[in-house]
Amino acid sequence: MLGGGGLIAANVYASAAEGWGQEASGSGPVPTAGAATIDCPDVGTRLTSVPDGARGEVDRELALLDEQIAAAYRQFQETPQAERQDPGFTGGALMDPLKEKRAATIGRITDAIDQEGDRPQGLDELAECTLRPADDSSGDGTDGGGGQDGAAQEQNGGGQDQNGGGPAQGSGQGGNGPVASDYQDITTVQPGAQSPPRTADASRGSFTSSCGVNADGLFNSDNVIVAPGVSNGAHHFHDYIGNQANSAFAGDDDLAGADTSCVDKGDKSSYYWPVLRLQNGTRERDADAPGGGTEGNAGQIVMPRQVTLTFVGNPREKVTAMPRLLRIITGDAKAFVNGPANANASWSCTGFEDRQVKDKYPLCPAGSDVVRTFTFQSCWDGRNIDSANHRTHVAFAGADGGCPAGFRAIPQLVQRIVYDVDAPSLADGGRAVPLFAVDSFPEQLHKPVTDHGDFINVFDEDLMGEMVDCINTGGTCGADAAPAPSEEPSEPPASSAAPTAGTGAEPEPGGTTGEQSAEPPADAPATEPADTGAPAVSGTTAPRVYASASSGGTASAAAPGGADAADGTPTTGPAPAGTAVAAEAGDASATGGTEPQAVEGGLADTGARLWPAALGAALVIAGFVVLRRTGRRA
Repeated sequence: MLGGGGLIAANVYASAAEGWGQEASGSGPVPTAGAATIDCPDVGTRLTSVPDGARGEVDRELALLDEQIAAAYRQFQETPQAERQDPGFTGGALMDPLKEKRAATIGRITDAIDQEGDRPQGLDELAECTLRPADDSSGDGTDGGGGQDGAAQEQNGGGQDQNGGGPAQGSGQGGNGPVASDYQDITTVQPGAQSPPRTADASRGSFTSSCGVNADGLFNSDNVIVAPGVSNGAHHFHDYIGNQANSAFAGDDDLAGADTSCVDKGDKSSYYWPVLRLQNGTRERDADAPGGGTEGNAGQIVMPRQVTLTFVGNPREKVTAMPRLLRIITGDAKAFVNGPANANASWSCTGFEDRQVKDKYPLCPAGSDVVRTFTFQSCWDGRNIDSANHRTHVAFAGADGGCPAGFRAIPQLVQRIVYDVDAPSLADGGRAVPLFAVDSFPEQLHKPVTDHGDFINVFDEDLMGEMVDCINTGGTCGADAAPAPSEEPSEPPASSAAPTAGTGAEPEPGGTTGEQSAEPPADAPATEPADTGAPAVSGTTAPRVYASASSGGTASAAAPGGADAADGTPTTGPAPAGTAVAAEAGDASATGGTEPQAVEGGLADTGARLWPAALGAALVIAGFVVLRRTGRRA
């Protein structure tokens, strides 16, 4: 009886811990608490002024700091549980070496700036990092209408996860998120605030650029704005539309001479953002490559169903032309550890776009699609096309719509990306319906608050002039532009839910249909004038998920600087993105070795894993029978 009871208890405990049928792909149940992570001060945000002569070296050293954090986080994840609980490991073997490497790198940054200008002060104190324990608070997630920001709660989480401070079991396919508390039912979010009223001098028009949905499969883990000349500078994969030459090594001339996916060839601008993935166990093209699976960015890349690029005006004044090659980043890829001050990307669902959240992924009702919205800065300092921290040369308008002193209004890019993905099944950790999440730096744990968008203006002067004239005169212009309906339905469409992304449908040639979406446009974000309807959808395709050939043939490119690889220098990256291969459902040959790893499971699967408990139950019953017979004889 004792032996049988022990078998039952041990088997039930083990099954609960491993997720009741969880496979090695990591597609099992997701705990409520988040995983532990490494929290390092962001040096880049402190560098508001870097001389031009030092800019290249500083950019490379900043990228090296990111690589050092990523390497330390991988070491933490790969360390056995018993060692992670040892303070000697977290200090002497993990955090102390990381501090030494960061101190040396920060010293080189300081020296490089000192040689060209004024020596920066206070950078040395940014070398030390901390190991943030797992978070056991879920937050209220009511950031969509003046509510408390759940991301701020998560930053102070002091709880330990079930692994005693290591990554939580089953926390995403890559082992570093997302978790159940990263999602929120969109119907529980309060509507947001109204836009500021317009004055008589407002620029009321809008201009649409139609650039498709990345149907040609241009992906890479570079970031030419933040880490030029460094392969895998982003440590996560991006979708690209518009300019087709975008990589870490693309210079201004490369961008100006490149092809574009935009309908109007006068727009060679680069628009890019982290890819969205379904965490369904699929091995993507980057499963074994830097920026992908080796850094916790795992699962099937989802193709957007729609991407709308709308440039709008200012509620108080006329706009002026953007300077050519202006760089703008909205949102913060490190907001989980940096704090939400620069977090700006928001999430919603079609039919509910007056409700926006920054710190949660939305759970959309049936028939409603997931929407990501990036609202870019609309005020420019009039001098610089970029700045050392990629932020101070542009600014957001104030609450009244006006630009800060010394800044001028420029057309504001509002980027809306729609995905045909279903709300994941959180109760079983996404087993029935897979989790979705954006790519992130590995230590950022795939938090939705880290979402961000990047833009490089490569409009030709004539087309930019047309945009400015159209916006200032109240027109509705651009490729496929059409007046939008005046109001948005408050409830999702009554029709049945659209098919879940991930079916592997074949791409349509060209990637865009040129037809206006039948779906009513979304309410404008809070920073967009309320009475400006969204123009027609810029690019639509059938829902598709890109799976691609094996990454065995990845090319590598040495990062400039020549620092020792043992010091964490990002020396190699995945191959330049090519044309992805659309996977037919169930056809492994079509994917060049890309095959789903998730297992559906069911009663048979669960029963197969509980046979020790069944044997234990039989022993317990047999024990009772023997005990009863012995009692009768006595």
